[in-house]
Amino acid sequence: MSNRIIEVVDYDPNWSKTFETEKVMLTKAIGSNAVKIEHIGSTSVVGLSAKPVIDILIEVTSLTELDSANKNIVGLGYIVKGENGISGRRYFQKGGNQRSHHVHAFQTSDLHLLRHRAFKEYLIAHPIIASEYSFIKKEAVSKSGNDINFYMALKNNFIQKHEILAIEWFGN
Repeated sequence: MSNRIIEVVDYDPNWSKTFETEKVMLTKAIGSNAVKIEHIGSTSVVGLSAKPVIDILIEVTSLTELDSANKNIVGLGYIVKGENGISGRRYFQKGGNQRSHHVHAFQTSDLHLLRHRAFKEYLIAHPIIASEYSFIKKEAVSKSGNDINFYMALKNNFIQKHEILAIEWFGN
């Protein structure tokens, strides 16, 4: 068992600056294969409490080409994790045990791109739901005893329910 500490903290306006800095480096590391590099997840929603980990979504033209850029991405301090449980994804993490960045890369037209974008925009557009999510995350942290799987499970019902609503809302 890792000694990773799970914490949910109040929104930090520096998160967007941290993302922008990382985006520049990832753009150089990946090159023209990167169609779009976006800040996603809770740290991308102003006012939302979050684990202080910057989630980054990268849309690429080719996963094969992305795989050949692994050495450059490792050079930025990332660990290459492959699909890591989601088919068609390339996942990278940075910051060691106390993660600082997660990168989720998918090929253009992968439905996971839509899912991540929709959920972010939905939370931005629905502040009451976002504050409910903050509350759920803080509760989950207090109950999970630093067990990341238990923490994720406690958030799961909320995420599943609202992800469906977000995709419907985003499509309109």
